[in-house]
Amino acid sequence: MVKVYYSRVTSLPMSADQMSVGEMLAATVPMARTLNLEFLETTPERAVVRLPDQADYHNHVGGPHAGAMFTLAESASGAIVIAAFGDQMHRAVPLAVKAEIGYKKLAMGVVTATATLGRPIADVVAELDAGQRPEFPVAIAIQREDGAVTGEMTVVWTLRPNA
Repeated sequence: MVKVYYSRVTSLPMSADQMSVGEMLAATVPMARTLNLEFLETTPERAVVRLPDQADYHNHVGGPHAGAMFTLAESASGAIVIAAFGDQMHRAVPLAVKAEIGYKKLAMGVVTATATLGRPIADVVAELDAGQRPEFPVAIAIQREDGAVTGEMTVVWTLRPNA
């Protein structure tokens, strides 16, 4: 079980022993709750998050708004970061450094983001152990229900050591 220490981030009484990573993110990240994101799978190797089809978050052509898809993908990247590095939260805080997204095809209906970690966990932790501020990419594919990739995003994260 991944241990995550959120006591300095939120006043919600929770621990990794009581909640899944997806439940924690939904409870602590207001945008995840606002968009009703569904955390389907969260492991250190892969995170899958679904954005339900909701008219309130449609764009001018009736599909999910680009901002909603960005939030979906960024949330999937955050989920995999917490799953992979949750045991490091007592000494470092994860922060998104930069993100780039490309919208490839028209997204309509339900869309799902699948995130994968771009570096071995052990390498990132070794840099943290050496007193460095490691950076690592997370690649995310956004897909329609028919499997078509509608967008691709990369988020570069860092683990900033606590002072």
